[in-house]
Amino acid sequence: MRKIFPPIALDLQGEDQNPAIQLFGRRFYPDQTTTEYLIEFLLVAASQKRVGNANIVEDALFPDLELLRSWPDNSTLAYSPKAHLNLKLFAFIGSSKLETRHSSHRQHHETLSKKYLNLIQLPVGSRLGEKEVLNMLENLFLGFQGVGGQRTWCAASFIPITRELLAGESIWGETRAVADKVQSWDEALSFFSHSKRTFLARGGELLYLQICNALRQEKDVLEEWEQMAGLGLPRENINPANLLKSLESALASILDACPPAVGQLANFLGNGVDAETQLKTDFQRNGEQRFASCGWCPDESWREGYLFANELLYISNAAIDPIERLEMLELACAIQVLRSLCAQGARFSERTQSILEGAGPLKYVWVLSDPRGDNGVVKQISQRNLNSVQRQIYGAIRNPEIQFGQDGMDENEINKWYRDADRKYGHKLFMNLAKKIGLVGPQRGPGARFKLNDKLVRFFVLAIIPPGKRITYDSFKDLLFAHFGVALDEYKITKACAWSGTPNLTTLGGATDDWFTEMLDASGVLIKLSDSHSLIHNPFDGISEKS
Repeated sequence: MRKIFPPIALDLQGEDQNPAIQLFGRRFYPDQTTTEYLIEFLLVAASQKRVGNANIVEDALFPDLELLRSWPDNSTLAYSPKAHLNLKLFAFIGSSKLETRHSSHRQHHETLSKKYLNLIQLPVGSRLGEKEVLNMLENLFLGFQGVGGQRTWCAASFIPITRELLAGESIWGETRAVADKVQSWDEALSFFSHSKRTFLARGGELLYLQICNALRQEKDVLEEWEQMAGLGLPRENINPANLLKSLESALASILDACPPAVGQLANFLGNGVDAETQLKTDFQRNGEQRFASCGWCPDESWREGYLFANELLYISNAAIDPIERLEMLELACAIQVLRSLCAQGARFSERTQSILEGAGPLKYVWVLSDPRGDNGVVKQISQRNLNSVQRQIYGAIRNPEIQFGQDGMDENEINKWYRDADRKYGHKLFMNLAKKIGLVGPQRGPGARFKLNDKLVRFFVLAIIPPGKRITYDSFKDLLFAHFGVALDEYKITKACAWSGTPNLTTLGGATDDWFTEMLDASGVLIKLSDSHSLIHNPFDGISEKS
């Protein structure tokens, strides 16, 4: 049996029997948006947590190192997400589809609104009325909606600008409620499910566990990996205790960056006039706090988890607009999913060592072509490289070491399992997510290849270079290769030809990365010292920008 973290028993009669989940962990899923990966990740971090029956310190975003390194067997990581049902109702029901507004929901919304109106006190001579103030508050929180505009109001989510807006998933049981002729809000509360994983589908949990998996490694293990892979990380970040402390501080600053008044308003609108709803959604019938159990990640995933932790730290510490920071963190989560699929796929692929030599430390490579596709040779290599990435994930899922299903299954049943694995958790998930963030294009039609957009260029700078620091252009390309497997200059692309299934070439038809320097220059991070020497600067330390 392969090692996993946390050391729990696999549910081989349930979802763990899928071969892709056995390979990548429980679970990455195509219906989860990039925003929801980040929301779920921060939701686990900010919620009350426990391991087995032991609670973790309430304000801790991660378990301490002692617990991480002595995790009790058969003990899952559980967290207690808030539902914030009243707040969602107040903010989202007005913009939701009419057919999703059950009569009990509308009635409760009207009741809440009347209570809010009675509590609003305006200064003498105010030009605004109480209803106008209430409408302004509704529009304010509607503006914080991150995802779910086409869903039932309760399945929508806020962008994670503050702790008070982090909410678990709630799914309305419309069919059962209609069949049971639900009329009141009190009756309706029994028809909300807070345990389904439809949109917050465990992807953020898995990313969180990967970081925990990395932090529990000993310092000498991380140091050996950093030197071998050439990751260019500062020495203090190679110490797990330092990295844990810095990451907790950085993520806490994000969750606390919003003015306190927003969180106070959220708490008031959620619980200020109706505490009963919170008691019935955040607690079980016996009065105990409601907890959700996390899944697991592969033990081997600590390497990509370590990279992810450092990248989150750099982005969190960058002096950029808070909304842009959230966008960059979303990208970090999406890239981490793609990197995880490729790195784990490489570990279980049947490629020879000579082929793997052309790849990065994680044994895969993404060959980038210019956005317009002007270099035809590199464009074709990138297309073949993308196909090779998909084949590697496809083949890894079928590794004979991964046992699944029941004895006596016929070939048709086995193929059905594999098709489901490919579509939901394998190479099709990779393609779907890579296209969403602009790493693969075109969106439709033949000729898909790896490419970049301005947002991804900015992300790579923020994720690799500490705020306020600068490195040479060649070092930057080396770090892109080490962290993400990105190859974009002639030397790395030529070495990657064997990995991509392309004959070795002596020339690629001219400079392969001029387009990249142009994009860096347009982003304001390129410093040209001479025709042959440039620096890449991350100016977002709050000091460099002023100087």
